[in-house]
Amino acid sequence: MRAAAQTGGLPDIFGVLGEMRDFASFIRAGHLLAMDTAMAQPVTPQGASWRSTFFPIALAMNTFDNDNPYGVPRGMYGVPVDVMNIQLFYNKRLLKKLGLDPEHPPATWEEFLAVGTLAKQHGVLGLVSGWAELWLIDCFATDYAIHLMGQKQVEATFKGKIPYTDPRWLEVLGIFEQLRQSGLLAEGIVTMVNKRAEQLFANEHAVFAFNGTWGVNVYQGMSPNLDYGVMMPPAIRQDRPMVIWGGAGSSFMVNAKSPKRDAAVAFLQWLTAQPQQRFLLEATHNIPANQLAAADLPPALAAFADDMHAVTHPRLFEVQERSTVIEAFNKGIQSILIGEESPLQVAQAVQEVKQREETRQASDAS
Repeated sequence: MRAAAQTGGLPDIFGVLGEMRDFASFIRAGHLLAMDTAMAQPVTPQGASWRSTFFPIALAMNTFDNDNPYGVPRGMYGVPVDVMNIQLFYNKRLLKKLGLDPEHPPATWEEFLAVGTLAKQHGVLGLVSGWAELWLIDCFATDYAIHLMGQKQVEATFKGKIPYTDPRWLEVLGIFEQLRQSGLLAEGIVTMVNKRAEQLFANEHAVFAFNGTWGVNVYQGMSPNLDYGVMMPPAIRQDRPMVIWGGAGSSFMVNAKSPKRDAAVAFLQWLTAQPQQRFLLEATHNIPANQLAAADLPPALAAFADDMHAVTHPRLFEVQERSTVIEAFNKGIQSILIGEESPLQVAQAVQEVKQREETRQASDAS
């Protein structure tokens, strides 16, 4: 897409992947059509606006507010096609084998960790996930950072106002040490890609899998008779709600320089209408971005959709952390999980990277 933008070869409709700064760069270059006017148009027989048919979180991920840090005009620049979030799948048959209630999975952090001992006793894996892929570690860590600290404190860290050596960040990093010590994590989880984790869960070798809504389709293809449920990651603090990583799964943008941009908008209105969104659901087992089409979902998908109110995503933060700092943080968590470093050592190393990046940025600015 970047190459096509530079050569004037962008298609009429396309997608922009990456962080908000990447998204914003296309807007500043004049490549993306603002969708606000089109979103206000009535699209249902009852006269409901196009905007009102979508999950709000999906629209938020495609919207820039006033005074945003990227310097782009306020507006909505993308059309969501589906929505997703990432939670815990649990195998009901294995929970029963461990002597637990398959209809009431562990509800607290302590109960969740305790499954590690039971799983080892019965010769099965506790938790699998593709934690060789740093973004999945980042999802889990972000969930618990916001849960334990609050989003404003996380954003303050990204702004450089709170160091990663703060006790609150040590508590966040400490949950990964607790996971390691509990024996809940599958051996080699830090070298496990998500496809391997999905195979292990589908073949009933693991009690839990940290995975996204796409897992419903994956497990259906791998093991149609797999008996599982979906649960939020268990809360640690009872005075603060749990959050989950999610938002728009896929979004389309309209080429602002295309002579067919009006037809492109009309096509996207058709594509996201209820009949086409129901077809998407039935064919792919993805949750439609159209709330009307998502009103009657299969149980597993309904469990995901019911928790869309608890969704968060770093793209919605006031500011994003630098990619080098995120990488150091997530690799540090891998070091904790294999017992190479303590939470304090990782926090100190991440803060050094943070300070180095701030110094470099200040030098570049001067």
